[in-house]
Amino acid sequence: MLRSADPENATPASDATATGAEGERTLVTRLRAGEDAAYEELVRSYGGRLLAVARRFLRVEEDARDAVQDAFISAFRAIDRFEGDSRISTWLHRIVVNASLMKLRSRQRKPETSIEELLPRFLDDGHFADPPTEWQQTAERALQRRQTRERVREAIDRLPDSYRTVLLLRDIEGLDTAEAAEVLQVSANAVKIRLHRARQALRKLIDAHMREDLE
Repeated sequence: MLRSADPENATPASDATATGAEGERTLVTRLRAGEDAAYEELVRSYGGRLLAVARRFLRVEEDARDAVQDAFISAFRAIDRFEGDSRISTWLHRIVVNASLMKLRSRQRKPETSIEELLPRFLDDGHFADPPTEWQQTAERALQRRQTRERVREAIDRLPDSYRTVLLLRDIEGLDTAEAAEVLQVSANAVKIRLHRARQALRKLIDAHMREDLE
C-alpha cells in the first residue's frame, strides 16, 4: 500500500479529511483500529509535505522517498504511543526528520569536506578581509524571489553535511537548540557552534548572488 501511494501527488492536509483537532483524533482512532483506509488517508494527507522535508536533507530523490516510506512505517508501528499532545503533522514531521538523518548517516562513507574555506576571513585587527556587501533589501524580501531562493538552496547544499543539517533543523525546520541537539545526538553547545559557522559560510556563499540580484 505504501509503495503505491505517491507522496508527491498527495492531497494537501487542508483539503483532506484529517483536518482540525477533531479530525486528527478520529484519524488516530481509525489508525489504531488498523483501518486500511485510514493508512491511505494519512499518506494522502501528509505524504507531500513529508517528501518536501526529506528532500531538504537528502540530495538523492530515491533516498528522500525511502526516508518518507520509513517514516510512515515507523509512524504506523508507533501509533499506539502517540499521545496526542501535539498535532499529528508535528509528530510525523519529527519522524521524517529522524528518518532522513538516519538515511544521511548511512550514506556518509567518506571524510566530510572542511567548512573552513567557506568561512569569512578576518584581518589581524578583527575586521573582515573581504567586507560583506550591505544588501539594499531585506533578506526576507529577497527570498521571495524565485531565482534568489534557488541560489540560496544551492548554497545550502554546498555546506558540509554536519553544518547543513544543523542549519536546516534550526532555520528551516524550526527546531530549537535543545531539540536539534537531541535529534543529532550532540551537545547544545555543538549545535550553537555549528549553526554560527554554517550561517557565516552561507552568508559568504550567497553574498555575491545577493549583490547581483539586489542591484
